[in-house]
Amino acid sequence: MSLTVHLFPCLSDNYGFLVRDTATGAVACVDTPDGARVLEELERLGWGRLDLILNTHWHPDHTQGNAAVKASTGAEIAGPEEVRRAAPLDRVIGGGDCVMLGETVFDVTATPGHTLGHVVFRSAPDSIAFVGDTLFPLGCGRLFEGSPDQMWDSLQALSAWPDQTVLYGAHEYTVANARFALSLDDRPEMAAHAEAIFAARARGEPTVPTTLAVEKAFNPFLRARDAADFASRRAAKDSFAG
Repeated sequence: MSLTVHLFPCLSDNYGFLVRDTATGAVACVDTPDGARVLEELERLGWGRLDLILNTHWHPDHTQGNAAVKASTGAEIAGPEEVRRAAPLDRVIGGGDCVMLGETVFDVTATPGHTLGHVVFRSAPDSIAFVGDTLFPLGCGRLFEGSPDQMWDSLQALSAWPDQTVLYGAHEYTVANARFALSLDDRPEMAAHAEAIFAARARGEPTVPTTLAVEKAFNPFLRARDAADFASRRAAKDSFAG
């Protein structure tokens, strides 16, 4: 494995990610929820540099640290054009592009739905993907800009990846997502999976990352029959109070 991933909590429920290419020492952060926290964790790790900021989408809780982190480190900021709505951006990227971090190649996949320009980053050889607000453990992002059909297509694109792909979603929403999943799925294995999540959170442990195999087995949005079923489930989750 050529990548080291450091996950850390920030803001109320975000995760930040610092990623190091072990062959070259090149370092990236994925989104900048809190610039001060990114810089604090970078200093604590002793990695000594930050070369790249990768933005998944424009929302401020993913971009508001761009300026401060770039000012402190000189890192290049790469992300979709929509990032310019909220923060500095140096290089525009979109679906089908590749971004290099040292010897690591991140393939960029467009995943419209949560926002229209949302992208995700995957290192296929490392079986690691940073999926922003497109996919969470047992959940998916709200449709603030895109349509249900767009998000369904985005989730299908992710589902085509190998099952062993490790997925780093950007928020700790899993307890609420598990409660919703239980309302749709009465399998004993779903109950056991939810109980393991509740126990992990009670111990203060993160539920990120997950794997695509686990999400295919339990995520109610990946288990939808088709786009119409997905749309119904997403609407139900938006009003779920369980």
